[in-house]
Amino acid sequence: MLPAAHRMRRRTDFAETLRRGRRVGRGALVVHLLSPTDGALSTAGPLPAGQVGLVVSRAVGNSVVRHRVSRRLRAVIVPRLAALPQGTRLVVRALPAAATASSAQLATDLDAALGSAPRRRAVGS
Repeated sequence: MLPAAHRMRRRTDFAETLRRGRRVGRGALVVHLLSPTDGALSTAGPLPAGQVGLVVSRAVGNSVVRHRVSRRLRAVIVPRLAALPQGTRLVVRALPAAATASSAQLATDLDAALGSAPRRRAVGS
């Protein structure tokens, strides 16, 4: 389970991260990463903890499959939260291939995407 401080809840946060974040696709996932160093975050005051949001659409499968993929993604993301810098927003979008991917494969895809995301330019810059 994602700790409450790390959950992205607001639609505007999702939209800004998807629009301005660095996008990297690997295997069954697409990762959108928006860091405070990109100068695109609209936060006032101290930086919040790194926030994570999941997007698992109907294209992935029926409700049971989507929830299974979401649980697996959360389980894969939680150990990696400490590596997210303060104020970073991360949106992980599952592709249809995530329905049949194992947790180990999802972890590998996430690590590969997170590893190459900092080297890419932000979409809105």
